[in-house]
Amino acid sequence: MTSELSRTEAVRESAASVIPAALADLGALVRIPSIAFPGFDPAEVRRSAEAVAALAEGTGLFESVVIRDAAIPDSDERGMPAVLATRPARNGRPTILLYAHHDVQPVGDESLWESPPFEPTVRDGRLYGRGAADDKAGVMAHIGALRALKDALGADFDLGVVLFIEGEEEAGSRSFSTFLSDNADALRADVIVVADSGNWDAATPALTVSLRGNARFTLTVRTLDHASHSGMFGGAVPDAMMATVTLLATLWDRDGAVAVEGMAVRDADTPDYSEETLRDEAGLPEGVEPIGRDAILSRIWNKPSITITGIDAPSVRNASNTLSPEISVVISARVAPGQPAHEAFDAVEAHLRAHAPFGAQLEFTDVDFGDGFLVDTSGWAVASAREALHEGYGVAPVDLGVGGSIPFISDLVREFPGAQILVTGVEDPHSRAHSPNESLHLDTFRHALLAEALLLENLDTRSA
Repeated sequence: MTSELSRTEAVRESAASVIPAALADLGALVRIPSIAFPGFDPAEVRRSAEAVAALAEGTGLFESVVIRDAAIPDSDERGMPAVLATRPARNGRPTILLYAHHDVQPVGDESLWESPPFEPTVRDGRLYGRGAADDKAGVMAHIGALRALKDALGADFDLGVVLFIEGEEEAGSRSFSTFLSDNADALRADVIVVADSGNWDAATPALTVSLRGNARFTLTVRTLDHASHSGMFGGAVPDAMMATVTLLATLWDRDGAVAVEGMAVRDADTPDYSEETLRDEAGLPEGVEPIGRDAILSRIWNKPSITITGIDAPSVRNASNTLSPEISVVISARVAPGQPAHEAFDAVEAHLRAHAPFGAQLEFTDVDFGDGFLVDTSGWAVASAREALHEGYGVAPVDLGVGGSIPFISDLVREFPGAQILVTGVEDPHSRAHSPNESLHLDTFRHALLAEALLLENLDTRSA
């Protein structure tokens, strides 16, 4: 190529040409039920890792492509297989680490899917299937961008590339910190792209600059040594369900805002976002009111939230006239960016113990933390990413906060403090990640792949 312009145009043309193959390969990945949760077949996760490794090998760009796992701290188990591919930088160029994950969420109630969850199906410009958006599309955005770069520049470019495709992100990344320390030399990079977030909408790209943290735990409430007849003792003996409902109700105030002293709030501006948009994107029916106070995005990005995500109690089918001796619930507390997750958990635990009704006994187990994240937007990599997103989508990107969590980013920051971290993604607000009928907007994928290819081309001209 004779000029920067010709390089850029070559990458643009190549990115368009690799889209069909990238989507076909994405469909093949979606067909693999790579669920890393306990109780599901780990062989499928291994099969998924092998498929991703074959795609990495097929680019012809890496000196090494391996499948590795790592020990889970404080246990005798090992984590799920990840793919690690490396290509060293040359002539003073930087190294970029491209992260995504190949494991997926369980499908939930399959009757709620309009098409089989592991059969990729295109409807109305969207590709439906579990993992079609989260995060096998992230995997293929990386692979497709690398294919486009090679097609445009040849394989002899100087940019260093590390491809790290994790295999247990949805199941909690339990071996992630060990994997980082075990493979620190191979993973070390100047820039890290985490392709596991979303965009402002299907047409407008975003760079995620803040993420809430998460404190998740199981709470068991016990009031009786054994179940007792509700007619004989009801009205005098507190059953565990009554105590649990009474206790959980103290976590929120009348507006539905978190009422736990010690959970922090971040003071930061947010873009305009209407209640109408919230109803459309979240599926909030007319008549059901939003909860919380102040700007809607501030509630989602900058304030804590508490959700009961699971409960063990007698089912409706098995209901009997008895007082339940104990009830267990899973509580997921989202933590404002900037507050350590363990500090927020301490506040929630103290609140629950202080408000336990009727002397109910409380037990806290399976506690899991993930700190939030605030991006330093002053680095050169952020500027390069914004430019690439603008060029790739044809629309200026938005700086986005995300109410969800990507806890392992704090591990990346700790292990590689000098790296600039960019959080991007291929999802839009209608992708329904983790839910039935998860889908990928196909045009968004095309733009995301182009934007990443342009970013790679730009970094190939920079000095580390």
